[in-house]
Amino acid sequence: MEVTIIKSEYVTSAVSRATCPEEPLPEIVFVGRSNVGKSSLINSLTNRKSLARTSGTPGKTQTINFFRVELKIEDTRREFYLVDLPGYGYAKTSKTNRKLWAKFIDEYLSSRRDIKFVCQLIDMRHAPMKSDLESFASLVEKNLPVLIVATKSDKVPKTSRKKNLDIIGNALGVEEESLLPYSSQKNEGRSDLLDVIANSLIK
Repeated sequence: MEVTIIKSEYVTSAVSRATCPEEPLPEIVFVGRSNVGKSSLINSLTNRKSLARTSGTPGKTQTINFFRVELKIEDTRREFYLVDLPGYGYAKTSKTNRKLWAKFIDEYLSSRRDIKFVCQLIDMRHAPMKSDLESFASLVEKNLPVLIVATKSDKVPKTSRKKNLDIIGNALGVEEESLLPYSSQKNEGRSDLLDVIANSLIK
């Protein structure tokens, strides 16, 4: 299946459920720990250098960011929102802020009816942390389909990748087909992720 991104653009940053876009488009959601590489992956996926702002400072994304993406899938075209959620697990922000973000994110994930699936990003170099496990459990509890995207795969020796993926899969209790290794630096995994997105849009 040939999948090409025709267009991608920033739409809005929501700070409450009321400020989320009203247009009913399918939504592909990205979640992950602060500094796991969400913005870099979004830029890699859309082939745009600065569609999503990257930062060396964890916890930079403090809003839900919506990007409109148009795909060409063989001879058809489909639009969707790529949704970037604030990173979780960053302790240096205030407890009040963390509670507000958690409440807002939970409301979004519980109330949006057009979510096709959630990409949960986990650093491939490490076993899932407590916050990763809690986030995954929360998504499963909401009956949301989850694809685990193992980021920074280029930083793991090829001989160790299967072992690292097995560690992540075993910790979360997911099968190998629910794990997708990805390198934003080298665009490895990009075509696989585009295929998953395309398949979710044409079902």
